[in-house]
Amino acid sequence: MPDKMTFDNLKSRVADGGIDTVLVCLVDMQGRLMGKRFHAQAFVESGYDETHCCTYLLATDIEMATPDGYAATSWQQGYGDYIMKPDLTTLRPVPWLEGTAMVLCDALDHHHKPIAHSPRAMLQKQIARLAEMGLTSTMATELEFFLFEKSFSEITKSGFRELTPISDYNEDYHILQTTKEEAVMRPLRNHLYAMGIPVEGTKGEAEAGQEELNIKYADALACADHHSIAKHAVKEIAWQQGHAATFLPKWHHDRTGSASHVHQSLWKDGKSAFFDPDRPLGKSEIMDHYMAGLLKYAADYTYFLAPYVNSYKRFAKGTFAPTRIIWSVDNRTAAYRLVGENGPGIRVECRIPGADMNPYLAQAAMLAAGLKGIEEELVLPPAYAGDAYLDDTSEHIPRNLRDAKDALYQSSMLREAMGDAVVDHYVRAATWELEEFDRVVTDWEIARGFERA
Repeated sequence: MPDKMTFDNLKSRVADGGIDTVLVCLVDMQGRLMGKRFHAQAFVESGYDETHCCTYLLATDIEMATPDGYAATSWQQGYGDYIMKPDLTTLRPVPWLEGTAMVLCDALDHHHKPIAHSPRAMLQKQIARLAEMGLTSTMATELEFFLFEKSFSEITKSGFRELTPISDYNEDYHILQTTKEEAVMRPLRNHLYAMGIPVEGTKGEAEAGQEELNIKYADALACADHHSIAKHAVKEIAWQQGHAATFLPKWHHDRTGSASHVHQSLWKDGKSAFFDPDRPLGKSEIMDHYMAGLLKYAADYTYFLAPYVNSYKRFAKGTFAPTRIIWSVDNRTAAYRLVGENGPGIRVECRIPGADMNPYLAQAAMLAAGLKGIEEELVLPPAYAGDAYLDDTSEHIPRNLRDAKDALYQSSMLREAMGDAVVDHYVRAATWELEEFDRVVTDWEIARGFERA
């Protein structure tokens, strides 16, 4: 693995002309990289300390609209500035862009206090809670997406109607078909690795044109950083090769959806706090409590795993996407899968998130639920055995964004863990998404009722 770029490394590269541009990036509510391109010399002279951005960057929808109803910022408040504070530990080259490096930033107010509803701050708060208990969190995400034959521009001009995947058949673990896609996937793996992101590999997924990127586990904040940078890289590298990539959870009703499963475990003093060789399956009492918290509060935090109307189209029987809030041992039909039983690598995989999740928000919410389970010493119910799609007794994952928004609003657990203002901020984001969807007449409605209604 290449060494991380230090600030001194960057200054040397700028001085010798190897780096001329620095991307100074803030992660927005949707998990995207927003920010500025600095001339590298200006960055090493002053930009490394701080720069500024409009407060609307953490109060927009996916279209960059400025909805009303946010307490944190508004037209009435004049949309002022946040401080973008570069986290110099995240400095890294961007190998697919000539002469370019990047850095991630934390969002601060003018008193240099974290903006509580900023995604990085939300995750950092839960990590700090863990630290108070002497624990750290290790996580890994599996990132699924589709590649298409045409470019973003061509698809947009067609009205998103000419959506032809890059392959013709299910390519799950398929070596021949994925060889045909190496013009995108090989540079993706190599460039991410060169950035210091611990890429393990890629594979074909369970649909035509569907890919999966696997990055090695890391501490929770690094995991979210890696995920966000990788997602950005997929889109840019696909674009460079004349293709489009989408992380939409369900781009066609007849196609498999794209997930982003999150593996998680807790550690203490360099050893897994989830592993106890003397207990059934090798899972510790702490792991039982943590998983019980994930289950009890699953509906509360589903919005942070599935933030859009389309997100809920993925939850369908027989698609490897879960439908019921249950756990099972190495069972891909369950929402929570226990992996690595009876070994120090034991962990829980949450299979609810779609590829559209913001990893900082998803990880923060799950940590909050797991910590609450530990605090309450919740009892983990028995593992489910068999086809979880056939279970009709356990709680269903919220079926739509409206239900998830209501559960978020009513969540005393998340209000305690994150603060009322933060929860209300994201409730407004969910409400706006619903308002925008409710005012649109869809192609399905027209085709179904144009003549027959």
